[in-house]
Amino acid sequence: MSTRDLYTTAPSTLTWQVPATGSARFSWEYEDGRERLLALYQKGKDKQWDGATRIDWDLEVDPYDPLGTPDEVLTLHGTRHWAKMTEKDKGDLRRHYASWQFSQFLHGEQGAMICAARIVESVPDLDAKFYSATQTMDEARHAEIYGRFLHDKIGMLYPINDNLKGLLDDTLRDSRWDMPYLGMQVLIEGLALAAFGMIRDTTDKPLPKQILAYVMQDEARHVAFGRMALRDYYRQLSDAELREREEFVIEGCYLMRDRLRGVEVLENFGIPRKEAEELSEQSEFLHLFRKLLFSRIVPCVKDIGLWGERLQKAYLDMGVFDLGDSNLDLLMTQDEEIAEALDRERFAAEERERIAEVAEAVAEGEAAS
Repeated sequence: MSTRDLYTTAPSTLTWQVPATGSARFSWEYEDGRERLLALYQKGKDKQWDGATRIDWDLEVDPYDPLGTPDEVLTLHGTRHWAKMTEKDKGDLRRHYASWQFSQFLHGEQGAMICAARIVESVPDLDAKFYSATQTMDEARHAEIYGRFLHDKIGMLYPINDNLKGLLDDTLRDSRWDMPYLGMQVLIEGLALAAFGMIRDTTDKPLPKQILAYVMQDEARHVAFGRMALRDYYRQLSDAELREREEFVIEGCYLMRDRLRGVEVLENFGIPRKEAEELSEQSEFLHLFRKLLFSRIVPCVKDIGLWGERLQKAYLDMGVFDLGDSNLDLLMTQDEEIAEALDRERFAAEERERIAEVAEAVAEGEAAS
């Protein structure tokens, strides 16, 4: 079945063209690389994995409750609309919300793949090109996995959110080589990690938990890469150049905070847009997500050297200024450890099953002899 047939609203066209700007840069220096980035490149090679085999796709998923979402966190819970809904309606609502969330993950991962490829092309240093090449493969794998989950397990997709599309457009159109880093590695990846982590840590469904844990393990490396490369580069920029990048961060943060709310889902349930926006703003779940969103972005922005007065005022306005002192390295370490623990649990269970099968076969053989 074509993806077009699964969209809640089919896109007018199945391709989106963003004009490429900037220069492709070659480097003839093949030896003199930064030790930290080359170590990250080695780790990127070592940590490649196959989404078709590492994830247990045989696990069943109820498309009408794919994430085990409690009633209380659904935007419509407790409203006049909820009182009119049947159990089937509530299942449909869960399906639509999961579809909307994972569809934005899917579209964002394709954007990340294209941005990583753009970095390979435009970044001047070969060590950064090497690592970006491994990230391009990571992002392709993530898009593959989210696409499979949506097609095979939920059976529904949403088009890309207009505001996510706008942020991707701004990131890709900029001719400065560092902007795909800043837009993707810091802002969009920060947004994604917050959303992934919230679902990973709250769902009781094993398949989405696996998917999100393994994707987040990769993303921990990607954020580390962006921090290293941008921190080195931004030390060389003038105050005016730094202010330009801070303005980009401020606009992007407000956009993500105010516009990524899943209003499209409520509209599909017949709720007018203005009311859908008001209901979304009242959601405690959305408020928690926004706080978590900035837990990844603010310390990263501060770490790379974008911490001017206007940016600090913007974060004070958003109520997230204090997150600048969060331990980003600890968060990333935890992301890696959760994926590794999940692997150990899964493979230990599989080993126990194999031992039991062998013991059963031996017992049957002895009984027959």
